[in-house]
Amino acid sequence: MRISLLFVLAALLCGGAASAQKKKKSWSNIDLDKAGDHFMISYSVDSWAGMPDSIADRKKGLARGFNFALMMNKPFKTDPRWSVAFGIGVSNSNMFFRRMAVDLAATGERLPFRNLDGQNAFKKYKLATTFVEVPVELRYMFRPDQERKSWKIAVGAKIGTLVNAHTKGKNLQDASGRTINTGLIEKENKRIFFNNIRLAGTARVGIGNFSLFGSYALTTLLKDNAGPEMRPIQIGLCVSGL
Repeated sequence: MRISLLFVLAALLCGGAASAQKKKKSWSNIDLDKAGDHFMISYSVDSWAGMPDSIADRKKGLARGFNFALMMNKPFKTDPRWSVAFGIGVSNSNMFFRRMAVDLAATGERLPFRNLDGQNAFKKYKLATTFVEVPVELRYMFRPDQERKSWKIAVGAKIGTLVNAHTKGKNLQDASGRTINTGLIEKENKRIFFNNIRLAGTARVGIGNFSLFGSYALTTLLKDNAGPEMRPIQIGLCVSGL
């Protein structure tokens, strides 16, 4: 009787082990490189951390940015749910102001942010910056066999170089807000006040081809002594594929 019970218990344990092995998912045959986010386009709401009230009070509407990147995705051989990705991209940011001029033409060491109350000012006015970047990400995809339905997360960094900084004003108004010149457009290009190199931390979380992302610059927007110690922030939606 005891021997029979031992055989029954052994059979149950073997059956349970076999069932567990069947349920355990093997990822060895999944080619995550084909399921990786190789092409990414993102749209963001932008801000500057450390912005003084004298500038923040002059912000107009939502500052916005646009980014895209081409990435190579290299899965881990031991577990291809994990991968490292790197590539090249472009990041653009546009900050809008009300009755303020960012005087890029200034000859001093410090960039002036001029309050234009009581003076002529442009109805539409922005400061735009563009960086060429090298992004790197550590990625994890929960179900690489169901790429379009799987949750995924990524953390990383990107280093970039400034290729353009300019202001653009359109539709000149007088001190009371009456239009003086509708067709007037004024543009000033100058990079001397800005840090040429930007290092930022990044993070993404999403499902399928859509994810929320965030970026925080570890370096300041302006050079030392050129203005307030402000760091660009971007939060937005990323669409990826290929």
